[in-house]
Amino acid sequence: MVDLSTNFAGIPLRNPVVLASGTCGYGEELEPFVAMSSLGGIVTKTITPQPRSGNRPPRIVETAAGMLNAIGLQNPGLDGFLKDKWPYLSRLDTQVIVNIAAPTAKEHGEMAAALDQVDGIAGLEVNISSPNMKDGGMLFGCNPQASCSVIQEVCRATTLPVIAKLTPNVTDIVEIARAVEDGGASGISMINTLVGMAVDIDQRRSVLANVTGGLSGPAIKPVALAMVWKVHKAVDLPIMGIGGIANANDALEFMLVGAKAVQVGTASFSVPDVGAQIPEGLSQYCAKNGIDDIQSLVGTLEV
Repeated sequence: MVDLSTNFAGIPLRNPVVLASGTCGYGEELEPFVAMSSLGGIVTKTITPQPRSGNRPPRIVETAAGMLNAIGLQNPGLDGFLKDKWPYLSRLDTQVIVNIAAPTAKEHGEMAAALDQVDGIAGLEVNISSPNMKDGGMLFGCNPQASCSVIQEVCRATTLPVIAKLTPNVTDIVEIARAVEDGGASGISMINTLVGMAVDIDQRRSVLANVTGGLSGPAIKPVALAMVWKVHKAVDLPIMGIGGIANANDALEFMLVGAKAVQVGTASFSVPDVGAQIPEGLSQYCAKNGIDDIQSLVGTLEV
């Protein structure tokens, strides 16, 4: 028997495969296609203090080896989430991590305090790729001090594990990783999407109404692997790898460079049950190679 279980930042997972925020909605959308009990967990779509309608369409466009999205954090807000989404999520036979974002560090803490009172939430993933409205709209995650302050506010307000989700759109992601470690984060998830755009040459316009969007999918996997490897060497926090994971081999690459767990996102759009297929592939790989505990692979890349 192969042991696929892991404890990520204080969250026990039956296997290291988690569905990524923004790609599985609030669970209900994917349930007809994948048994939630086959997953390590899911991360909810980002919720904000107040409801958001998001950006105007077009908001998604397919690109070579990936996709661009500019949804704009559309969500029902904290109260709407607790009233309309959590009753369903609370019944799922898997770990549920709630992704949060807010305009200020203080409001991040207020959201965390409210969610700390809700039974059944496994942890919080803090989307520090959201704009800091106190700083003219610059992303929290692009500034070490701002990143640290958000994580400090959240950690002060909750007893739940706090996972900082890092943006790759920075000069030095290691500097940001160290900042969230100093802020008290329990773990890191990385990477969020890369900034990109697509152009309609006939209309001479951007395909996305927002002009730019977030690039995800296989195209970003090499970038994500390199960043996970760098951060793993620099901090002691567990890492959840994200970026173009579509099969067990992809997941294994992330684990070898230092990720204890992985998130699957864009691949779910074309293969809805990919999150269930990957643990199966991991088990087969371990059995074939005489590996009893998959966590023994983490960070074993030879350079």
